[in-house]
Amino acid sequence: MKILYTRTSTLDQKTDRQPITEKDFDLVIEDKVSGSIPFFERDGGRKINNLLKENKITSLSVWQVDRLGRNLLDILSTIKLFSDNKININFIDQSLNTLLENGTENPIATMFISMLGCIGQMNRNQILENQKQGIEIAKIRGTYRGRKTGSKKAVNDWATKNKVTKVKALLIKGVSYKMIQDALDCSPNFIGKVKKNLI
Repeated sequence: MKILYTRTSTLDQKTDRQPITEKDFDLVIEDKVSGSIPFFERDGGRKINNLLKENKITSLSVWQVDRLGRNLLDILSTIKLFSDNKININFIDQSLNTLLENGTENPIATMFISMLGCIGQMNRNQILENQKQGIEIAKIRGTYRGRKTGSKKAVNDWATKNKVTKVKALLIKGVSYKMIQDALDCSPNFIGKVKKNLI
């Protein structure tokens, strides 16, 4: 099965900047999540991992290295898992393949991917630093409008979501993280957030 993986950082972003002909693939899996989240902790990443375990994947295509993630260590460990299973990852825009035609690791691609992954991680760190500086400047000017200390509105709005309610109910019953994760297709971090905020 030839899989195309796309990712945007937020729900309102579109994948238009990842111009790919989807008909060339058997399955398209899309994530709307930060690139800092480990690949296999994302909804789409878990689906791909399940298909990988079932030996249903022949190749994975991604528009650019930073769509796979913005953490170099996670990018390289994800690629290693696919390479160990003799499955090529093709980074379309950069014309990089993780495996050579004989199924062995492509050392040139590994070098470039490491460089691009490092740049992606640096970019994310710079964005966070700029955001932090912007907040500090806004606070000094008295224009910062962050969430009020002690405000429960955001938590209460989030708590009413269907999946959150189900996770909470299972946690109260003493169901394990692993069983909840498998039953509701959610990450351990998500379950931990529910437990921390609502139980």
